[in-house]
Formats: sequence, C-alpha cells, structure tokens
Amino acid sequence: MKVKYATIVVEDMDESVKFYTEVMGFEIASQHNPQPKATITILKGEGDAMVELIENAEYKTGLFAVGMDVEDMNATVKDLRSKGAKITMEPIPITVGTLAFLEDPNGVRIALIQHH
Repeated sequence: MKVKYATIVVEDMDESVKFYTEVMGFEIASQHNPQPKATITILKGEGDAMVELIENAEYKTGLFAVGMDVEDMNATVKDLRSKGAKITMEPIPITVGTLAFLEDPNGVRIALIQHH
C-alpha cells in the first residue's frame, strides 16, 4: 500500500488552484465535477503522490483524507478489518475504480482506492 494523494477541502477552487500551481509549482492533472455542487482538481508535483482539491460546501475545509493506492481492495479491506481497523465505508465502485474508507485511532480518514 502506498500513499497516493492527500485530499483537501477548499472554499475557493480558483484561488486554491492558483496557489498550488503558481506558488507551490504543481501542475493540473485533471479537473471534473462529479456532482452539481462539487468540483475536484487533481494536482501533480514531483513523485507519485498527488494533491486532490475538493470544493463542496457540505464538507468542512481542511485536510479531508489521505489516499492509499491498493492492488486488491477486497483482500486489503478483509486484512485491515481482521487487524481491528474501523472500516467506515465499504468498497463502492467509482469512475476510476473502487473506493473504501477507514479511520485511524484519531479519527483521521484514510481512503483506499483500487484503480481499474
């Protein structure tokens, strides 16, 4: 399992994209609107890990989740559950693969994603 991205909920997507591209040196990898009131921008810097910005008034701004790339979602969830992990969202299909969530002992969200 490797860290794939950090998801940050932002108030102003344009302002945030400008900061991450012009100040931090990231490049836009993709942008999309999965829901009418949600915008997502994926930014890529050096290395494999990315920053995912989400503008959605339903969520509190700040760090939303740390995303982990997994090879076999079902086996990973089963293994983590057997070790006592708190799975907060069972695997569901999404446009790029499968997504599940768990929480660490501090309540930090960890997203597991298996890409197609």
